Amino acid sequence: MGNRKRVAERRKTRPAVLGGVIAAVVAGAGGVAAYALYGGAAAEDGARPASAAAEKQVKTGPLTAAEVNRAARAFLTAWQQGRVAEAAAATDDARAAAALLNGYTEEARIGNVTLTPGTPAGAKVPFSVEATVSYEKTEKPFAYDSALTVVRRAGDGEPRVDWHASVVHPALADGDKLVTGEAGTPPVTALDRDGGEITAAKYPSLGTVLDGLREKYGKTAGGTAGVELRVVRGKESQARKVSDKTLLELSEGTPGTVRTTLDPALQASAEAQVAKKARASVVVLRASTGEILAVANSGHGFNTAFQGSLAPGSTMKVVTASLLIEKGLASVDAKHPCPKYFSYGGWKFQNDDKFEIKNGTFRASFARSCNTAFISQAPKLKNDDLTKQAQQVFGLSMNNWSVGVPTFDGAVPVQSAAPMAASLIGQGGVRMNPLNMASVSATVKTGAFHQPYLVSPSVDGRELATASRTMSASTLAQLRELMSYTAARGTAAKAMSGLAGDAGAKTGSAEVDGQEKPNGWFTAYRGDLAAAGVVQAGGHGGDTAGPIVAALLRQGG
Repeated sequence: MGNRKRVAERRKTRPAVLGGVIAAVVAGAGGVAAYALYGGAAAEDGARPASAAAEKQVKTGPLTAAEVNRAARAFLTAWQQGRVAEAAAATDDARAAAALLNGYTEEARIGNVTLTPGTPAGAKVPFSVEATVSYEKTEKPFAYDSALTVVRRAGDGEPRVDWHASVVHPALADGDKLVTGEAGTPPVTALDRDGGEITAAKYPSLGTVLDGLREKYGKTAGGTAGVELRVVRGKESQARKVSDKTLLELSEGTPGTVRTTLDPALQASAEAQVAKKARASVVVLRASTGEILAVANSGHGFNTAFQGSLAPGSTMKVVTASLLIEKGLASVDAKHPCPKYFSYGGWKFQNDDKFEIKNGTFRASFARSCNTAFISQAPKLKNDDLTKQAQQVFGLSMNNWSVGVPTFDGAVPVQSAAPMAASLIGQGGVRMNPLNMASVSATVKTGAFHQPYLVSPSVDGRELATASRTMSASTLAQLRELMSYTAARGTAAKAMSGLAGDAGAKTGSAEVDGQEKPNGWFTAYRGDLAAAGVVQAGGHGGDTAGPIVAALLRQGG
C-alpha cells in the first residue's frame, strides 16, 4: 500500500496527450521509468537490453510513424512534467535544449504547461501549448501553437527531436531566449505624420516597425515600463538587426509618444496593394527629403521592405548606367552593343529569351533591359568601380543609415571576374531591398542622395548618412531620360501607363537558385515621390511589382 500511495502522489503532474492516447511517465519505487501504452501497443523505448553488435549498428532509412511518435512523445511528456534533462536528451542537441527549457521556467516564469500534439505530417508534429506566466502577484494565461520535427541523430541514427529554439516558441531564433520581468524599455505610441495612432491592428505590416521604434525610443519618449514576457534576441539575431519582441503583457506601462513620417492614406493603400500578392513588399519616399511615407509587406513576420537582402536584378542597372555614362562608356543615343551572349570571367551571360538588339543605342538597351549591354563593359571597369559609385553617389553599402528602426542599407561588395560582371546587372553579390531601391530612384529624381528616415532626426539629434558626391549635370540628365523613356516605352510602360508628368522607372527580374520564377522588382519616381517594390518568386517586375508601385505613385501624385 505504501508503494501504491507514493506512486499516486507522483502522478499529480499531467501527462502529454499524443494521438489521443495518454503517454505518461511514472517513476516507481525503484526510480525506473515506465511508459503507458501508446497507440494500442506497448511503446517502451529501450525495454529490452540490446546486444553490443546492435548498439553499434547505425539506424538508417526514412523514419517510421512509430519512431516519430515515440520521439515526439518522449520529448513532450518530459517537457510538460518538468523533467528538463530527459526532454533535452530526447533532442539532438541536449545542451542547447536544456538551457532554453530551463530558462522557460526560470527566466520566462512559465508554468502549468499543457502540451497537446496534433496530427503528425511525416516527421513534423504540431502541438499546442497552454500555460501560465507568473510574475510576483501577477498571473496571466499564455497559449500558442508550435511544432517539432523528428530526425535521425548523427552517429547512431536514433530518432530525436531536431532541436531549434523555435520548437519552444515559433518567435524564437536559435540563440534567442524568453524573459519575463519589467520591460527593458517602456512602450511607445507611434503616430503618423498627421498625429493619428499607428497600430499593428490597423496596419499589419507595421508590427516589426513598432517593435523597432520601441527599442530605439522607448527609454527617451517619456513612458514608463510595464511587466511583460518577451523574446530577448541573441547575438545572431542582433547581427541581423532583429528587434526584441513582446509576447504577453502582464501589466501595462505608460507609453511615450513617437511621431513618424508615415502618411496614413498611402500606408493604408500600400497594405492593400501588397495583400494582392504573396511575398510582396513596397516602400514609398518623399524624394526631396527622404521621408518614408509608406512601408508594407504581405508577410508580416519579417520586414523585407527595410531589412531584406535580395539580389535587385536589373533595377541595379540605374546605378550601373550612371557609372557607364560618367566613364564615357555609354551615352543615351550612342550606338551600344546588345548581343545575344557575352562571356566574361568564364561565365556566359545572355538576355531574357536570348534576344539581341542590332545596331541599337544605349537608350534601347536600357529600356528593354539588355543584360549583355552592361556585361560587355566589364572588361573596361575596375573591380571596385561599381562599389564606389553605389557608395559615393547613391549612399548605399556603407551600413550607416539611421532611419529610426533597423534597416539593411544595401551591399555592393568589390568583386572580380564573372561575379563583378554579374553585379553590373544586380546579381552576383549585390543585395538590396525596396527601401534601398526607392532611395535610388529618389536620388535620380532630385540629383542628390537624401538618406531615408522614418523618424525625424530632430527628435533625437542623430546624424543622417550622406553621399560624398553627386552626378554631373550631364550624367543626371541622361539617367533621367533613360528612366523616363523606360516608363513611357520600355519594360515599365504597361505598369506606368496613364501616369502623366515627370516620371521615370526601371524594371528588374532576379534569378534565385531553386526558385522556379524570378523575383520581380520595380523602382520608379513621379513628382516628389519615389517608390520601389519586390514580389518574390513572382516573375517579371513589370507585371508583378510594377502595378503595386504605380498605384501608389498614382495616388500620391
